[in-house]
Amino acid sequence: MKKLFYAAHTYMILGLVGGLYYREITKLNDFTGDSQLGLVHTHVLALGMLFFLIAMALEKQFSLSAGKLFNAFYWTYNAGLVITVTVMTVRGTQTVLGHHTPEAAAAIAGIGHITLTVGLIFFFINLGKRIALPSSTTGTAAQPETTATEH
Repeated sequence: MKKLFYAAHTYMILGLVGGLYYREITKLNDFTGDSQLGLVHTHVLALGMLFFLIAMALEKQFSLSAGKLFNAFYWTYNAGLVITVTVMTVRGTQTVLGHHTPEAAAAIAGIGHITLTVGLIFFFINLGKRIALPSSTTGTAAQPETTATEH
């Protein structure tokens, strides 16, 4: 659970710093056009902070970290997000500064997106397996069954 919390917290900080960086670098360079830098803030907050907050709630309900694919999901997803956001930041900064970004950056961004996708696949397979388990093995309290009584 703490691993997910620390990830969410780290991405919250990075998302806010990304937004500040975007605002300041565009202001300092009198840049008014579009760049990938403007998307970093929301990508980090949504794919990082919000995703891991949701994963925390699912962890509480289904003990995701007890699943065999949890670590594969965690590290693959984080690697994909870091690669993707780093390339977005570099390409966006290059655009704001008026420099050309090498074509290899697009390939690296693609690798980041593919890695994110693999991480999501691990996440959903793990979640599906944890949901399929009886509630006593997922950490949730078993709810007593109620029956309707006839009057």
